[in-house]
Amino acid sequence: MTKADNMLSILWMLRAGTRKTAKQLAEALDIHVRTVYRCIDSLCASGVPIVAESGPNGGYTILSRFADSPLIFDPEEQKGLVHAAIFAKEAGYPHSDALDRATDKLKRYANEAQLEALERHGVGLSVIYPPLDGAYRSYLQELEQAAGQGRTLEMTYDKGRGEPSPSRLFDPYGIVYWKGSWYAVGHCGYREEVRSFRVDRIRELRQTDRSFERPASFSAKDYLLGQLLRDSADQAAWETVRIHSQEQVLNELCRHWLFGHALTCREPESATFKLERSTLETYVPYFLMPYGTALRIESPLLVRRMREACSRLLAHYEAVVPTNDTREGDDE
Repeated sequence: MTKADNMLSILWMLRAGTRKTAKQLAEALDIHVRTVYRCIDSLCASGVPIVAESGPNGGYTILSRFADSPLIFDPEEQKGLVHAAIFAKEAGYPHSDALDRATDKLKRYANEAQLEALERHGVGLSVIYPPLDGAYRSYLQELEQAAGQGRTLEMTYDKGRGEPSPSRLFDPYGIVYWKGSWYAVGHCGYREEVRSFRVDRIRELRQTDRSFERPASFSAKDYLLGQLLRDSADQAAWETVRIHSQEQVLNELCRHWLFGHALTCREPESATFKLERSTLETYVPYFLMPYGTALRIESPLLVRRMREACSRLLAHYEAVVPTNDTREGDDE
């Protein structure tokens, strides 16, 4: 038998719940006792909680909670793991190598029919995300490891406006994937408060000898979502916007993270949203612009901002292409 077969056989024998010595295992499998020791070491390195007890009644046992847990995944569970690995890897999950090893284990110990099914389902799902460069991936790995170990980092960050940013101490409480980008959430030593930072704007991370304790029950996801969708008691800061369009167009609009959370009333051909005025003044007009004349908007503020945004866009391209510039063939 191969080493993998010996390891699996030893694992199943220990799962039976009885203590076994290395000699007993060797005799049962017809292998040398040194082979048993090597297999036990490999199983422990793989995370199997094997306990060795010395003495006349000693031997190897396996922790009961592990022995009672299922070691075999059914076909649907295997497919789910492969698909989840594809999603995570394409989204830039920082430990993609570990995912590859895990899915390789599934395939390595699958029979021919199971392997064929895994390969078929694996190529049947694709996910498209912008590729991440090496620095981005390394920052994600370092942030995740520091969050898990409670280790403070020193960070240099680009605000995105061409302004120099001072180096700061940062306690990463967690990383969050949102709308195609990764964010790090934690305590900023420069501002002395919890802040969120886009990982693609991090310019340098350095380890320190400092440590921190994450606040109990803190959720990086809830914090980031709260910053993006702030609930204000000042009603003047909010605007009710009603949009009329075809049902399919409205369905697509409501799937957007901002509009979906701001939805207050939905009818087949109209949807009402409660949106923060600051978002209407900035990027909402540009998000709605690709819909063209498919939308009819009931909000004087948003309509005015849409008109201003379109005027600026028109003026920009009129300046880029002068009106007296003629294309080849215009005189025909």
